[in-house]
Amino acid sequence: MAPAAPTAHIVALQVSICGRVQGVGFREAMVSAARAAGVSGWVRNRRDGSVEALLQGPVPAVDALLAWARRGPPVARVDGIATAPVAVDATLGPLGRRPTA
Repeated sequence: MAPAAPTAHIVALQVSICGRVQGVGFREAMVSAARAAGVSGWVRNRRDGSVEALLQGPVPAVDALLAWARRGPPVARVDGIATAPVAVDATLGPLGRRPTA
């Protein structure tokens, strides 16, 4: 019997993205990119002009989405990204939009 394939390590990160990231389709583009990558969580605008997200999934998928977020959609300008690890939440579904906070 062949050994079982190792499962990908799952991570969860709280992400804050600053720059010109509101009013440029950032959230919708992130939802699309996350679903293509298989990343769960949520994304929302913040009243301070930033975008906040909770990203959860296999390390390679989350890393790929973070690389995308450093660029964002074509009309966005990302000045910086801060990340912090958080507890994995097995109840999260596909990345979706949340109301502004």
